[in-house]
Amino acid sequence: MPSPRAKWVELLKEIMPGLKRVAGLRAPSNPAGIAQFGVIQATTQTLGVELRPVSILTAKEIERTISAFASEPNGGLIVTPSVAESTHRDLIINLAARYRLPAVYPFRFWAVAGGLVSYGPDPIDQMRHKPSDLPVQAPTKYQLVVNLKTQKALDLKIPPSVLARADEVIE
Repeated sequence: MPSPRAKWVELLKEIMPGLKRVAGLRAPSNPAGIAQFGVIQATTQTLGVELRPVSILTAKEIERTISAFASEPNGGLIVTPSVAESTHRDLIINLAARYRLPAVYPFRFWAVAGGLVSYGPDPIDQMRHKPSDLPVQAPTKYQLVVNLKTQKALDLKIPPSVLARADEVIE
């Protein structure tokens, strides 16, 4: 099973076959960010897509960077999980909508808030296990959520193959 980080790139490419560039939003202070970004970078190279790292620091920098990124065609966003991204969630979703950038987010709550697609760990599945009975382990069940209202606003066509795999479709 491919890494969820690789799946983010693959999903974005499926949704937007003409994808040429990806802005990878990340918090430079997130220790897991380096490994996450390595997987994203390897996957973008395999798919022939250019990866541009975008550091999440302030709202003003996010706005400036996404605006500049959106000035060229065939781009999309991947938002990696961190407190910094969550803090600026509404701004990032609104900028993606304003500049008509398809985006993949790490958790369901992003899609519920208006993001296009999320792919991340299923929190309910993780809570079914007793922590005292389990070693530390990575999630084994992931959920794909698609927001059709956002799809329509971005004038995109989500492929039937993606919709068929979705665990939840927000109308």
